[in-house]
Amino acid sequence: MIPLSVLDLSPIVQGGSPGQSLRDSRNLARAAERLGFARYWMAEHHNMTGIASAATAVALAYVGEGTSTIRLGAGGVMLPNHAPLIIAEQFGTLDALYPGRIDLGVGRAPGTDQVTARALRRNLAGGVDQFPQDVMELMALLDDAQPGQTVRAVPGVGSKVPVWVLGSSLYGAQLAAALGLPYAFASHFAPAMMDQAAEIYRQQFRPSKPGDQPHLMLALNLVAAETDAEAKYLFTSLQQAFVNLHRGRPGPLPPPIEDAEGALAGTVASGSPLSKAVVGGPETVRAGLERFMAEHRPDEIIVTAQIFDQGKRVRSLEIASQARDALAAAA
Repeated sequence: MIPLSVLDLSPIVQGGSPGQSLRDSRNLARAAERLGFARYWMAEHHNMTGIASAATAVALAYVGEGTSTIRLGAGGVMLPNHAPLIIAEQFGTLDALYPGRIDLGVGRAPGTDQVTARALRRNLAGGVDQFPQDVMELMALLDDAQPGQTVRAVPGVGSKVPVWVLGSSLYGAQLAAALGLPYAFASHFAPAMMDQAAEIYRQQFRPSKPGDQPHLMLALNLVAAETDAEAKYLFTSLQQAFVNLHRGRPGPLPPPIEDAEGALAGTVASGSPLSKAVVGGPETVRAGLERFMAEHRPDEIIVTAQIFDQGKRVRSLEIASQARDALAAAA
């Protein structure tokens, strides 16, 4: 059975606070652990009033304190914002605290707007063009020390924290294949190139010390509830958030609304950012997962759900896990 994992953007809801969002995230990770999900990842975003996981390593340390077995990771760290040494130290520290449980997904996008990117880095020299070299430097810092090596990540050296490449285009697929690394595609918001990127990754994969086989993880918006109608209602929070972002007005996650006029239908139209979303009751979710697996053949799926109510968010994971188990039993 294809494993399921969880991507959490730690949403700040309208009327909520970052502190509450992070506490909810830790509780979500506990639920994911209890339900047998393989990984729990958080993402780095900046200057976003609806996302609480900007300090990703710090947030993961908090989540790790409340869990015991589930793998924890970044999905991902936006590496052009940081010196590789800093990230090696941060994730080496996480590995020292939670040994054998840490993943490090890295992306080349800034995770923010250009003005904020300049505030993060002070200048954009190198930036995304330096990304392949930064990934290799990061991997070297997490590997065993070499004779004469003068700069070491402490903690971090020798930890061999698994590094993943993240992407939403063909670039990341090519890099992950060339370096022999696992690859996660952001099909939850950029599905257009998903199948082409998957094909390139698998065809061009070069076995390496980190891995001798390609490992492709696809991201999927999945909102599950007791009925199709309730799930579609809950899904309108994410639909509104995408409309607001497109209009240049990002903000906290809005509460769901009734969409009797179909004003949000364009967000799930063919070719739109949310077109691959699986939304519905238990049977609809099971069928949607089965269809997504058959059509795109991932090695793993990482589900995400921007749901306004925390209890409904946990319930969505419960229904997703039941669908996973039903598919496994039928296989």
